[in-house]
Amino acid sequence: MDLYKSMAVSASGMKAQGTRLKVISENLANANTTAETPGDLPYRRKTVIFKNELDRAMDVDKVRVAKVDVDKSDFQRKYDPSHPSADADGYVLLPNVNSVVEAMDMREAQRSYEANLSAIDTARQMLTRTIDILRG
Repeated sequence: MDLYKSMAVSASGMKAQGTRLKVISENLANANTTAETPGDLPYRRKTVIFKNELDRAMDVDKVRVAKVDVDKSDFQRKYDPSHPSADADGYVLLPNVNSVVEAMDMREAQRSYEANLSAIDTARQMLTRTIDILRG
């Protein structure tokens, strides 16, 4: 039964990291967007917050997405008085998305996803070998 528990924990990690990858993709897709009109705000970077959740039926802690939140850091400002969404001083607000940070976060999420997948594969192989031994 412990192998099933480890597979369930790894699967929950994969699901959480999959959500994180989707949010990172959304951030990257909106990294260069601007507000539609002066005074509007551009896209605000999103972050994923995880939490442990006890699965009472299996008696294991699983990871899940607690919520997708917004990063409240300052927007970038760029001087471009000809831009349609420029303010009275000629500045355009740009999203608070840093592509380098997003790329690092994406790589971290990808590696975590792959580690969980590897753990599931190892547990599956162990279960298969156990069944083969019992059939003996």
